[in-house]
Amino acid sequence: MKTLSRHLLLLSAVLLAAVPAGHSQPASPPPAAPTAAPVALAARPVATTVPSEGNRKSHAAWYAACEQRVAAMQGKPCDIIFIGDSITDNFTAAPTPQWDLVGRAVWEQHYAGRNALNFGVGADRTEHVLWRLENMAIGAFRPKVAVILIGTNNNINAPAEIAAGVKAVVAKTQEKFAGVKIILVSILPNARAPQKMEDANRLIAPLGDDRTVYYFDLASRMPKQGDTWKGLGRDRLHLSPEGYELWATEMEPLLTKLLAAPVRDAGNARG
Repeated sequence: MKTLSRHLLLLSAVLLAAVPAGHSQPASPPPAAPTAAPVALAARPVATTVPSEGNRKSHAAWYAACEQRVAAMQGKPCDIIFIGDSITDNFTAAPTPQWDLVGRAVWEQHYAGRNALNFGVGADRTEHVLWRLENMAIGAFRPKVAVILIGTNNNINAPAEIAAGVKAVVAKTQEKFAGVKIILVSILPNARAPQKMEDANRLIAPLGDDRTVYYFDLASRMPKQGDTWKGLGRDRLHLSPEGYELWATEMEPLLTKLLAAPVRDAGNARG
């Protein structure tokens, strides 16, 4: 027994000597090394860039009116296409008696006989315009110039989301009509979301490269007047007849210049 005890004491001494100074034997295994953080999933596209037929379902009559204008243009030259919401729509149409064809006289003066199509629909947001560009029968048209004014009804979205939607509309228009020159009109001031529209305009202005896309700052030509802006109607949202005249007159030099320019690769436009 004494011999066994001496052996145990010697073994303990050897084990203790093997432990470095300042350390003690761990009571449990060391924790495993942390695993790498999971790879973040790609962000989903914002709603403003995803085509939606929601407004077609909500305002079928307004969509039908646009489809009638498109049908009437079939088989005819289409040199100019105006793409937008009610501000564009009201150039020729009256979605409700309230608007009283406020832009018709200006349209007749400036665009009658110039092979222009009004492709506007009231209440449309960028996602609705994307749906119409994909689904309405405009594939046979070869416009030289597309005038785009959209984003006002996206006041429910953040400025960056509005700008993303406008950019998507520009890109879709270029895809649909190869070689088209685009006049991108600034979102107009309104009492509903003035700061948001200003912020969105700052984001979309750089889309203009003065080669294929031309940013036309109509908003800067509509200064504040009391509690409204120059060119707006009584609702402080839609244009008055004077506002349509301002739009057409101020844009005319640029429009004339672009109509005179040759259309690049027009024969390759996608249907």
